[in-house]
Amino acid sequence: VQLQACGGGLVQAGDSLRLSCAASGRRFSMYAMGWFRQAPGKEREFVAGISWTPASTYYADSVKGRSTISRDNAENTVSLQMSSLKPEDTAVYYCAAQWGFSEIRAAEKYDYWGQGTQVTVSS
Repeated sequence: VQLQACGGGLVQAGDSLRLSCAASGRRFSMYAMGWFRQAPGKEREFVAGISWTPASTYYADSVKGRSTISRDNAENTVSLQMSSLKPEDTAVYYCAAQWGFSEIRAAEKYDYWGQGTQVTVSS
């Protein structure tokens, strides 16, 4: 599975942004998908995850209520809609795929990673 993330950019605090991740390969619907982020000098952290059908969603407390993760198995895509962005949301955002579904919040459980897309939120 190859993952290609896009949609990052420079926005102002309070703006919204939609990140997308396109997956190539077979059986996309059998992968749990996650978004992680890594800010400079910090460890990679879980942002949001979605299981396979029927999809359940999971969020970090820091983005809960401001973000929505969704997937389109027909298009092999997963998206992360973020609103009310804050400067502390600034990071490189990565999408990742996990075969099956074990620990949606654990980065080490993911099998494939995209290249990352930069999100910068100015105050």
